[in-house]
Amino acid sequence: MRIVVVNVNTSEAVTEAIGAQARAVASPDTEILAVTPFFGPESVEGNFESYVSAVAVLDRVTAIGEPFDAVVQAGFGEHGKEGLAELLEEPVVDITEAAAQLACLLGHRYSVITSLDRAVPQIADRLALAGLDGRCASIRATGLPVLELEADPERARERITEEAAAAIAEDRAEVICLGCAGMSGLAERITAATGAPTVDGVAAAVGLAETLVRSGLRTSKLGGYARPRPKRITGWPITPR
Repeated sequence: MRIVVVNVNTSEAVTEAIGAQARAVASPDTEILAVTPFFGPESVEGNFESYVSAVAVLDRVTAIGEPFDAVVQAGFGEHGKEGLAELLEEPVVDITEAAAQLACLLGHRYSVITSLDRAVPQIADRLALAGLDGRCASIRATGLPVLELEADPERARERITEEAAAAIAEDRAEVICLGCAGMSGLAERITAATGAPTVDGVAAAVGLAETLVRSGLRTSKLGGYARPRPKRITGWPITPR
């Protein structure tokens, strides 16, 4: 089985971290292909950058010349998943939805710990769109930019732990979701510090993608994710194939 894990930003360091986390949790017979968009923002922190990133992710995935069995979109609260689901029959798993879905199996209420305050409304919208907001106790920001999470993991761990503890004490959260792909690999340490199950979105998405593939399930083409109607789109694809 081959799973494409696509970073939503152009930071190769973040792609490497995401790929390492995906490989750490994948089954031995699963190949992880971690890819970086050819263009786009170096970090995605807001709606403008997210919409640019969505196009870049669509472009990058359609440029993959080898077969694959599923795609994991590794951006928390980002746009673009629905477009990929229309283009592909292979399952497309977004880390936001995957983390929240697993959290709902582990406790009554979950909280998301993310990067900046400006990401909070965007994540709330994504959870609402997926129908997963009803059991979200809170979405808390660490105040750390995405690239700083990767550059200073110890500081990131401290701030995530602080906000996770506050979510448990003040918001009555029972499960913590790491709300940024740049937080990959910190789940065990947050659980050890807080006592709450902590869900890593990349790990959750890889596991769900493997389950879908092994179950022989594909993306439905009967309605909302039907293939795009044939028409001329000027300038698409952006990257020559």
